Amino acid sequence: MKSFLQRFGALVLGVLHGFDHLRFRGSKRLLCYPAGVLNFLWKLQVPLVDYKEHYAKETTIALCRAIETEAKQAGVYRFLNNCQESKEETALNMATERGRRQGLIAVLGCVEPCQIVQVRGNPETKKLEPRIEFGKCLHYYHYYLDPDYGLRYTRLQSWFPFTMHVGLNGRDWLARQMTKAGLAHVQKDNTFTWVQDWEAAQALLNEQLTIAWPALLDRWAEESHPWLEKLFLCPVPYYWAAQEAEYATDIAFRTAEDLARLYPRWVHQATALLQSTDVLRFMGYRLTKAGQPRQNLGGEVLTTIKELVTGTCVKHHVLQNLLKMYDKFGQLLRLENLLINVRDFKVFRRREGDADGPMEYLRLRKGVADMQRRAQLGQQINERYAAALATVEDKTPLAELAGDLGQRTTWKGRSARALNPLADEDVALLEAINRGEFMMNGFRNRDLRSLLFAHAPASTPEEAKRQSAKVTRLLRLLRAHGVITKVPKTHRYQMSAAGRSKVTALLAARQANTDHLLNAA
Repeated sequence: MKSFLQRFGALVLGVLHGFDHLRFRGSKRLLCYPAGVLNFLWKLQVPLVDYKEHYAKETTIALCRAIETEAKQAGVYRFLNNCQESKEETALNMATERGRRQGLIAVLGCVEPCQIVQVRGNPETKKLEPRIEFGKCLHYYHYYLDPDYGLRYTRLQSWFPFTMHVGLNGRDWLARQMTKAGLAHVQKDNTFTWVQDWEAAQALLNEQLTIAWPALLDRWAEESHPWLEKLFLCPVPYYWAAQEAEYATDIAFRTAEDLARLYPRWVHQATALLQSTDVLRFMGYRLTKAGQPRQNLGGEVLTTIKELVTGTCVKHHVLQNLLKMYDKFGQLLRLENLLINVRDFKVFRRREGDADGPMEYLRLRKGVADMQRRAQLGQQINERYAAALATVEDKTPLAELAGDLGQRTTWKGRSARALNPLADEDVALLEAINRGEFMMNGFRNRDLRSLLFAHAPASTPEEAKRQSAKVTRLLRLLRAHGVITKVPKTHRYQMSAAGRSKVTALLAARQANTDHLLNAA
């Protein structure tokens, strides 16, 4: 985010990187392929001819009876006739109606399409064999208001192979973390428009990456369906994979007007100026010197734009992966990516099943074991996109943008000299206040003093006092020209929006060579 904040940092309140929507898929690996199903039924001594009408049907009936009986006794069960109906909205409405604020709030039944295990006759061999087919069956959603994780759910398929999904929202989880930590914040849907301490909030988001996902997901599965494993005579554990893991970077702006002024430029740049090779580079695909992908992607890069209730959304499609940008509620810029097809991404790890083997770069797994690598890739993708947005064209002439800095001005009744962008002393001052570490939290007198007098640090208290007084005069000069503003009730200063544009333009022009300037002229 360094280049983005160098240009727009004065307009930004804070930045948060982390997972947003998370959906995990729990698969019983032994039951996900025909040979495994055959092995499982052989262990139970269940003939293929009895699979559907006896074993599978009786297992499903017992499971459904156990789920519905307990849910109806608790008064939280509802069957949905339409699978397109919003389960989350229904569950929250049920919680409001019954006054439930914590724990299990709803159990919803719904018939939905899925992959199921069936036994069919093979015309060639004249024998029965298990098959994985597309079909429909009853699914059960258990919704919880968790004091630690916020709203979460489990979704269980009631027919073999009993696939389970678990969903939660990383930002809702963060809200619970901040409340427990006493960190004040303003939440709107799954975003935060203001946070008391953005760095502390980011530290809490980073803690989410240290969670032991298999143990947590197994516990949630057991909590929702304690009868499931009892239906199997031999245990078949779940293998947990990240089915959807949206990684979002939220950039909160100080005012909606600043975002509204800049966002149309970014939309134009993302839809009209960015090339397919740019999007591939953002997503982390390796390109040749000719700009072609090294991998055979077997697809195209597609960019679309759509008006949503929450803002204008730009989507870049690469295979099954998405890179999105939108102005969330007109208050913050959200950059978001979703990696579904991860076959071309690598992670530095040992081979599965070889705990003592050498570390090497291997294909990224969908399993939760590689969640930290997913987060790393997601942040890199968003930061590359943000760096491209930082280059959005500004057609304001340099003379118009920064001409007033070269003239004397007055401030609080006192005259202030002009700033000279060609003088070494003034250039050092402008470069110091434009440093990346000052973008978010501003700077103090002593911060500038350590930079401007690094070659001759004060050796006595009197010398330190003289240096501090000189920096005070320089700060007054910058305030007189509107380059910086004082943060109320603190000893810190931040660059103003206009000051950021002027200083960035002047420093860039100072670095330009003669050929560039002559061509521009």
